[in-house]
Amino acid sequence: MTKKTVTIVMAQTNLLVGDIGGNTDRVLSAASEAAGQGHDVIVFPELTLTGYPPEDLLFRDSLQIRVDHAMKRIRESRLPIVIVVGLPWKEDGRLFNALAVIDGGECVAVYRKQSLPNYEVFDEPRYFTPGFSPCVVNIRGIPVGFTICEDMWDGIPLEQVSQAGAKLLININASPYHHGKGAERRALLSERARFLQMPILYVNLVGGQDELVFDGQSLAIAASGECCFEAPAFTDGAYPVEVEMSVHGVCSVRAIEGLEGGCSDLSVHAPWSLEDICYQALVRGVRDYVGKNGFRSVVLGLSGGIDSALTLAIAVDALGAERVESIMMPFEHTSGLSVELAEEQSATLGVDYRAIPIVDVYHGFMRALADEFAGLPADVTEENLQARCRGVILMAISNKKGALVLTTGNKSEIAVGYSTLYGDMAGGFNVLKDVYKTLVYRLSRYRNHLAEQRGEAEAIPVRVIERAPSAELAPGQQDSDSLPPYDRLDRILSLYIEHDYSADAIEAQGYAREEVHRVINLVDRNEYKRRQGPVGIRLTRKGFGRDRRYPITNGWRPGE
Repeated sequence: MTKKTVTIVMAQTNLLVGDIGGNTDRVLSAASEAAGQGHDVIVFPELTLTGYPPEDLLFRDSLQIRVDHAMKRIRESRLPIVIVVGLPWKEDGRLFNALAVIDGGECVAVYRKQSLPNYEVFDEPRYFTPGFSPCVVNIRGIPVGFTICEDMWDGIPLEQVSQAGAKLLININASPYHHGKGAERRALLSERARFLQMPILYVNLVGGQDELVFDGQSLAIAASGECCFEAPAFTDGAYPVEVEMSVHGVCSVRAIEGLEGGCSDLSVHAPWSLEDICYQALVRGVRDYVGKNGFRSVVLGLSGGIDSALTLAIAVDALGAERVESIMMPFEHTSGLSVELAEEQSATLGVDYRAIPIVDVYHGFMRALADEFAGLPADVTEENLQARCRGVILMAISNKKGALVLTTGNKSEIAVGYSTLYGDMAGGFNVLKDVYKTLVYRLSRYRNHLAEQRGEAEAIPVRVIERAPSAELAPGQQDSDSLPPYDRLDRILSLYIEHDYSADAIEAQGYAREEVHRVINLVDRNEYKRRQGPVGIRLTRKGFGRDRRYPITNGWRPGE
């Protein structure tokens, strides 16, 4: 046996779900560039051709026609490079989540994913039939095994590929971000590489898709478990590595200089802070949702509070100031400080800013409702009407200008219903939907730290961060009048929502029974509101939407 060497490009690609033709163009362009650089193999993420997750597009009758046409284009390109793409593969009336290996214009192998996840945001058994056989392909003299995403978490497909003689494992993925996901992947891949005694190349999708955001962070792991290369988070790129098989049949891997869009230092990135990785996720999620859905610009209500201030900073970082408009809509209870801070931040970030008072609009509604409200005392209805006046104005601007309305509610508020349906919940995309209030503060300070490092003015006025949070819907109102302190509230919410703790289990963590039951009841009672709210970027293991599915109408009560 002689020593063998191949260079393999990990194509960390941003794809558009359903755009099979456009995704095929991206494959051919990247493969052509990699071939021109003299590389041997290029590997794309899971379900490359359809994007991920395609959901019920997989039920469309024309799906196979489009996929077959895409495969024909790739084969007929006859590019001098082995191309590995993910695709839905139909066979004998069954649909598989598969990958195809294309070499010299021929599809030389197809691997069908064996482990189909059915938890959190994943419901692949709804669409796919599980495969059952390993796939090992001899590429330039090296036996290369293939698996897809969840197969890596299941020991059986890995044992199969090892027994089939693979010396290198390539795993293609569409693995979305949540807190701590990068560390989980590294630990798992390190353990798997040591177990298999072979290197693993982990190629992941990047980019936003509705509420999901894929972080990339593709990895090259040595047989020893050492991480040889980690691609940047939330960044498109083509990252080549060199795999060498010794005369004894042992493979080693090392990073080499990247293609355009890759990176040249090739060092393994130090662990990101929670604030850094979350901020990148939010920026990428906004950029891709706006761009992929064809919106020219965004508009948001800027209140002088921290949630809308952070949302504005993220929007500017994602899209550029020229595509962002902020609207201050003061009422009788809006403080002069709020107006001042909204104007100050808008000027600092260079966005188009307008103040549109809602006093006359509100009183017009109240006159119209005078007979309906006759004899009834003032209550939260009047407060909600202020928020609904603002919602109508923002949606009218959206309708006229084609701008997407960004809502600004955080996860803490949305969880307990501290938001107004058809008011501050009215919009197309909620940037902070899965960001607890305590993290909102951390991200705001982090963004100002970035500004300081760059020698720029603070993106979020420090007075916004330091002032007591208030919806300003009533004189002297503060969030603490209605809710527990946010540090305590967020911990209770995390235990209940992300970890499924019972009321008794949360109490056992040191929280008062009355407070725990009040918070849980608020969460349960406001499911109907969350169902009608806009989608937003998922950052936790269990965001509202695809992750957490509870019935609106139900008789379950905490502590029974």
